[in-house]
Amino acid sequence: MTRELLDPALVEEATKKSGLIWVEAAGERSTRPLWHVWHEGAACLVGDGPGEQPLPGLADGVTAEVTVRSKDKGGRLVTWTARVAQLAPGTEAWEAAVADLKGKRLNAPDGEAMTARWARECRVVRLEPTGVTSPLPDGDLAAPPAPSPATTRQPVPAGLLRLLLKKRGKGGRA
Repeated sequence: MTRELLDPALVEEATKKSGLIWVEAAGERSTRPLWHVWHEGAACLVGDGPGEQPLPGLADGVTAEVTVRSKDKGGRLVTWTARVAQLAPGTEAWEAAVADLKGKRLNAPDGEAMTARWARECRVVRLEPTGVTSPLPDGDLAAPPAPSPATTRQPVPAGLLRLLLKKRGKGGRA
């Protein structure tokens, strides 16, 4: 089989099976994990509203890089280029995408009323594959964590080790 046939199949199967995709919109400097559903040949997302995921830079007509990870091992499977299309509320395409998204949305605060809220306050976008995939990187792409005042690097309290060893000695297990 040729690469032209294998790449679209890999993009579709990997994206369908992955719970999260990592998306970087053109012009943005950060990659963001987003939940999605695969619907009619594209990844569909809902966001930019109260209680929903942010979709920075995913405007109608821009391109984005989508990285799909393995559901079991978490490793990168494929990176593909997408064209972003925003769906207008009430259209047939919007209704069909929202029907699938509704089934995958966990812990919605408003239950059955969420689709009406999405129509009023959120955006639904499609990430349509352009057919371009990127080669897997050769090296490690891990980045150091961003500096934050929330770090809690401190020495271990002096009595903690003694307390842990005492508990282990009584029953043989921690």
